[in-house]
Amino acid sequence: MNKTRLFKKTLLAVTVSTVTLASQQALAAGFQLNAQSATGIGRAFAGDAVIADNASVMARNPAAMALFDKMELSLGFESITSMIEVKDAEYKGFMAPQSVDANQDEIGDTSIAPNIHLIVPVNEKFAWGVNAYSNFGTKTEFDSDYSAAEYGGVTDVKSFNFGVAGSYRLNEQWSFGAGLDLIYGQGTMKRGNPVPGLIGSVDSKYALNVDKADGWAFGFNVGTVFELDENNRFGLAYRYSPEFEAEDDKGQKITLPLPDIAEFSGYHKIEDTKFAVHYSIQYIGWSSFDQIEFRNLDASASPIGFLPGSTGSYDKDYKWQDGWHYAIGGTYYLNNDWTLRVGYMYDTSAQDSLTSISVPDSDRQWFSTGFTYHIDSSSNVDFGFTYLMGDDVKVDESIEIGGNPVTSVAATTHADAILVGLQYSRSF
Repeated sequence: MNKTRLFKKTLLAVTVSTVTLASQQALAAGFQLNAQSATGIGRAFAGDAVIADNASVMARNPAAMALFDKMELSLGFESITSMIEVKDAEYKGFMAPQSVDANQDEIGDTSIAPNIHLIVPVNEKFAWGVNAYSNFGTKTEFDSDYSAAEYGGVTDVKSFNFGVAGSYRLNEQWSFGAGLDLIYGQGTMKRGNPVPGLIGSVDSKYALNVDKADGWAFGFNVGTVFELDENNRFGLAYRYSPEFEAEDDKGQKITLPLPDIAEFSGYHKIEDTKFAVHYSIQYIGWSSFDQIEFRNLDASASPIGFLPGSTGSYDKDYKWQDGWHYAIGGTYYLNNDWTLRVGYMYDTSAQDSLTSISVPDSDRQWFSTGFTYHIDSSSNVDFGFTYLMGDDVKVDESIEIGGNPVTSVAATTHADAILVGLQYSRSF
C-alpha cells in the first residue's frame, strides 16, 4: 500500500488510564457531552469524524483508525465550568395566596472529564483500538430550601463509555470501521413534595428520591472514510445508544432513553498553503427522549409516590425534539512546532414545547480556539478553549391533581459554559 495515503504527522502537524466523570451540566443540547479531546474543543469539533490528528478520532468515527500507520496514544482531560441561572421566576405553591420569588443562580459547577484513546495498526489493512470517555452527563442542584422544590431539587445523570473498535482499509480511497460500547450509567433525581404531609398519596408521586441508581448497557458504532486525495477526505459515522436502565439500592429503577447520533465531516487542506478548513454536521436523535420512567421493584422500600411496602410507577414527560450541530473550523500549520486552530458551532435545543428549570436547554453557540505544540516528531501537547453561549428560555411548569393546578413556576433560564482541554499524544 502507498504509505503516502496514510495520515502523516509531518504533513498534517498533529496537534488516565482510568476514567471518572465528575458531575457536570450538559455541554450540548439535552445532556450530550462533547469532551472527547482537547483538539476538538479547540475547533468546536468541526471535522472531528475525519481529521484524525490524534487517537481521539476513534470516539467519533472508528473508520478513521485506518489513517494511522503507527500506534497512537492520546490522553487528556477537559475542565467544564457551567454558569446557569433561573431568573424572573415566580412560584405559586399549594394553597398559597400569592406567588413567591423563585430565582436561583449558580446552579452549575466546575468539573473534570478525563479521556484516553489508543489505536494499534496491525498491518496495512487492519487496526484496532480501545478508549474510555463520556458521551452524556448533566447536573443541576438547587438550594435545599428552594421554594419550588418539586421543580428544582437535584438532577444528576452521568455515563461512562468503554469502547473497543476495529477498522479495515478496503483500498486507497475507502476505509470502514465498527465498534462496541460498554456503557456504565448513574443517576440521581430528587424533587420535593408539592403537597407536604400527604405522604403515599397520588399527590406525592412528584416527591422523587432516587439516589445513585446505576446500571450497564451495550451500544455500537460504525463509520466510513473516503479519501479523495491526501488533502481532501470525508467521514460518516453512526452511533447507536441504547435505552438505559438503572436501579438504586431501594429497588427503584430509572429507564432513560439515550439518543442515536450520526455525523458527517469533511477536511480540506488548501494546496500550497498552510491552511485547512473542516466542518461537521451532526444529528442527535433526542426525540427518543420522550419520558423518564420510574419503577419501584422492591415492596419493602419507600417507593416514588407510594406507601411503604407497595410498588408502583411514575413517568416524567419530556417530549424532546431531535437536535443538530453545525460546525466549521480552520487549522493553520504555522511551523514544525506550532499548529493553530479556531472553530464555531451552532447547536440546536433538544427541548420543544415542554421546558424545564431542572434541565435548562436552549440553542447554543460555540466560540473555540486552540493550539498544538510539538514536543518532538512523535509527541505533542494540545490545548483547547471554548466559550459556550446559550439563549434565554421561558419556562412554565405546573403540577395538576385531578385536572386542577396545584403548584406552578414561571421563569427564564440561561446557561453558558467555559470548556478548557489539555491533552498529550504520542506515536510509537
